[in-house]
Amino acid sequence: MTRPLLPVPTDDPFDVLRALESALSGGPAILPWTPSPRSASVPSSDPTSSTPPAVVPRRVALVVETSGSTGAAKRVALSSEALLAGAAAADAALGGPGGWVLALPTHYIAGLNVLTRSVAAGTSPVVVPPGHFDPTAFADAVDRLHADRRYTSLVPAQLARVLDDARATAALAGLDAVLVGGQATPIALRDRARAAGARIVTTYGASETSGGCVYDGVPLGPVRTRLVDGGLELSGPMLAEGYLDDPERTAAAFVEGGGFRWYRTADAAEIAADGTVRVVGRLDDVVISGGEKVALGAVERVVREAPGQSGAVVTRRASDRWGEVPVVVTDVAVDVAVLRERVGAVLGRAARPAAVVVVDAVPMLPTGKPDRRAVQRLAADAAPSGSMDT
Repeated sequence: MTRPLLPVPTDDPFDVLRALESALSGGPAILPWTPSPRSASVPSSDPTSSTPPAVVPRRVALVVETSGSTGAAKRVALSSEALLAGAAAADAALGGPGGWVLALPTHYIAGLNVLTRSVAAGTSPVVVPPGHFDPTAFADAVDRLHADRRYTSLVPAQLARVLDDARATAALAGLDAVLVGGQATPIALRDRARAAGARIVTTYGASETSGGCVYDGVPLGPVRTRLVDGGLELSGPMLAEGYLDDPERTAAAFVEGGGFRWYRTADAAEIAADGTVRVVGRLDDVVISGGEKVALGAVERVVREAPGQSGAVVTRRASDRWGEVPVVVTDVAVDVAVLRERVGAVLGRAARPAAVVVVDAVPMLPTGKPDRRAVQRLAADAAPSGSMDT
């Protein structure tokens, strides 16, 4: 059994909302996409991606093209049951359904979650105009949101911009919860938001889990977690069907075990005795520097706690002496010696960044995440503002 797959341009979020509402009710499945400047006829957020099929398996309601920030782009196939299960679990964790401010792109799973939760709650989201994020427009949207409970979802870069604007900060503090995800949220940024009265909830998840399914380190009600060789695996009713027309990749990422179906994330993690999850970095984001393993995600978290470095990205660079070394790419100049001392004190000598590369702007994806492949190219090619022997 199949159903049609309808590519839906994301220029108007309400077009996506209406198409998603139909898909959740059994209508055509949808593939939200952002028209390429080069060709508005290619239904893909990734200009290199192939044309999607005309039909999909009957269970599929939504297809999300992943960013491909660290690898080849994938088309994640999600059922209505998975999307609504994720929405219900989130509502339970947040204290109930409510109205939402949509500030994220609707080809991105977090933005689509805002729409799904609005559909499930029977509310209409208030939309921040797409494009460059404007704190004033965000504050205006919050003012227009009238509901018993009010929520929004942001990425850390948006949160930082809100906190730089007094009116937007006051609007943020008036919401019942502010979900922050898409990438690790610097502790200093989180603490700053909470000091301003915002009810920040850090989220972890992926398109393959219908978005965030771990809030402030705590798995949502139906979510199970486990570690396999240090890698985090997730199980629950919110899991995707797999990758569209890619059985090999689906089989590698979704496995059976202990009577449950699990999604193998690409992240290394720790699970405490009380079940709290702490993600420590990507499994493949480890360099061997001078014979020692260094998790770049851990280095990045320490660097981002330095003043002005909340948007810094840590990547790798080849080294004749050490094999590979961490390198910081940032749009705010900083003394490499300061970062080396800070990182070394927390993570040890081998983790100290070898260089700082200052750029006009850190390359970003439309989702608000750093474009890590572009960042790595910058680290390899650009002249560093500071460089030291590790």
